[in-house]
Amino acid sequence: EVQLVESGGGLVQTGGSLRLSCAASGLTLYDYAIGWFRQAPGKKREGVSCISSSDGSTFYADSVKGRFTISRDNTKNTLFLEMNSLKPEDTAVYYCVKYSGTYYKTSLTDYWGQGAQVTVSS
Repeated sequence: EVQLVESGGGLVQTGGSLRLSCAASGLTLYDYAIGWFRQAPGKKREGVSCISSSDGSTFYADSVKGRFTISRDNTKNTLFLEMNSLKPEDTAVYYCVKYSGTYYKTSLTDYWGQGAQVTVSS
């Protein structure tokens, strides 16, 4: 059974940093594209960042470019999202997601974690 378990969320002040982790079980992360989505209250779920396993290419939403960094530790089967210079508009539930293939542009998401709350106070 595939499981994705997020951790590292919390409350931080504007300008602060957090690192989200996503521990995967039941699969080898390196074999798939994997990433992060988020959903703020009253807003649609949006893609934040993802990384392909085929070529290591990454995607970042314009709103987080230069502030967030996605990385993967294959030895620990864990995905990370380093978030710096956090803003109140980054407040959302962050979800770890697995794609069905190795390249995010040509794959669909098929597994989601339960989500981790990130709250940035002004």
